[in-house]
Amino acid sequence: MAQIVNQEPIAGFDAPVHRALTEPILLAGAPRAVAILNGTVSAAVGLGLRLWIAGLVLWALGHMAASTNERSHNVRCPLRSLTSSWT
Repeated sequence: MAQIVNQEPIAGFDAPVHRALTEPILLAGAPRAVAILNGTVSAAVGLGLRLWIAGLVLWALGHMAASTNERSHNVRCPLRSLTSSWT
């Protein structure tokens, strides 16, 4: 396997990969799926249980934790880890 990775690329068989395919999709600094889940749960608490303040606090803390986690790169896009091993 090491021989395959260390070989020079064959002319005509390499393709440029757009940057959007290797970077995670973020909503206000948090991963998209986490932000949607956090907003849904917070809305259910705030609207469904009529606990407005608890819903806002849950959303703020959840979004802050998700964006901090993404900033520290603990959560990585699967394509980002694949492309780094190809180079």
